[in-house]
Amino acid sequence: MAEREVAIQVTDLVKEYKLYANNRDRVADAFSPKSRKHRFTEKRALNHVDMTVYKGETVGIIGTNGSGKSTILKIITGVLSPTSGTVQVNGRISALLELGAGFNMEYNGIDNIYLNGTMIGFSEDEIKEKLPAILEFADIGDYIYQPVKTYSSGMFMRLAFAVAINIDPEILIVDEALSVGDVFFQAKCYRKFEEFKKNGRTVLFVSHDLSSISKYCDRVVVLNQGDKLGEGSPKEMIDIYKQVLVGQYNADETTDRTQKNGESSEVKVLDYGSGKAKITSYDIKDDKGISNSTILKGSTCTIIMEVEFFEDVKAPIFAFTIKNKYGVEITGTNTMFEKAFLEPCKKGDKKKITFRQRVDLQGGEYLISLGCTGYEGNDFTVYHRLYDVMGLTVVSSKNSVGYYDMNSEVKVTDA
Repeated sequence: MAEREVAIQVTDLVKEYKLYANNRDRVADAFSPKSRKHRFTEKRALNHVDMTVYKGETVGIIGTNGSGKSTILKIITGVLSPTSGTVQVNGRISALLELGAGFNMEYNGIDNIYLNGTMIGFSEDEIKEKLPAILEFADIGDYIYQPVKTYSSGMFMRLAFAVAINIDPEILIVDEALSVGDVFFQAKCYRKFEEFKKNGRTVLFVSHDLSSISKYCDRVVVLNQGDKLGEGSPKEMIDIYKQVLVGQYNADETTDRTQKNGESSEVKVLDYGSGKAKITSYDIKDDKGISNSTILKGSTCTIIMEVEFFEDVKAPIFAFTIKNKYGVEITGTNTMFEKAFLEPCKKGDKKKITFRQRVDLQGGEYLISLGCTGYEGNDFTVYHRLYDVMGLTVVSSKNSVGYYDMNSEVKVTDA
């Protein structure tokens, strides 16, 4: 097997910032750099992070705000310098980072297209050849001849995205920019993104849109407060990220999720929670009341779980979610949405929850996750959550477009 070519190699990357209490301390430190008295505190945005992106791969980076996602992209693109560690990039990069990066606000749209193309390494003739495609994609009309400082944020991002993805880069780096503009422009962005992937280009992008991460990424890296928590398949890493979101990630309770040389180990996140309640049993039953994980499309099924409480819980919420094999959440509901149960539970209580529904999903394989959650004050709390604990097979004799069937009644008559 031929060795894979590396597009981006990040090795032992550290980025530290000096935080000052006030400007006076900043100035004093600047004029006496050798002073032993420290007037600042150090904030480590990246903590010895390693990452490899291979040519032709699409790799996502996820994490909470302040985890270091944007920082690592800025270092890779040369906007920031690392405190220590190295970054090696093999290929011409086009980057779409924060609003305003790489644009001169006094220039008009046309001038900024030439400015960005020149910075990447294209000649004026090459940029001129790509100009019609950029203008058509951005679709901002005569505003293209106005200074970009007069643009709305939506118009600005339309132009920035059009430039980034239409100048034929070998590596595309995107930070939270695949959902700009109206729904029609978003659809155009995604079509272009898919085309980019099919052409074997390398993509590295940050997004909070977990559906996009699931759909487009070959691998995902999870960062949290500057540390790399894991690297692996989108589904596995999204499960870790969701644990981090509710403050219940525990590295000691999970297996190593880091991919070696781009190859993933089989890992499954089963459960986590505060321990105030526990899902003790679960099942799927078909329309005849028989335990059966294979359901005919158009029939009804019942998802059942039993929960035991080990402490008083003021307002528990019982939930289920159905995901496809890529980890994309297709549908789901909970007792709060359905206004089905809004009561407190006492220590020692045992509850049986049944969700009965018609199954109009397209034929295929799905995964079911279960949860018992709630709010303690303003804080969302997970008492117990089971990820991908049951498989669901939907058998269909007719599939339509998308994830579920709208059961259209179709008539064709003479006009």
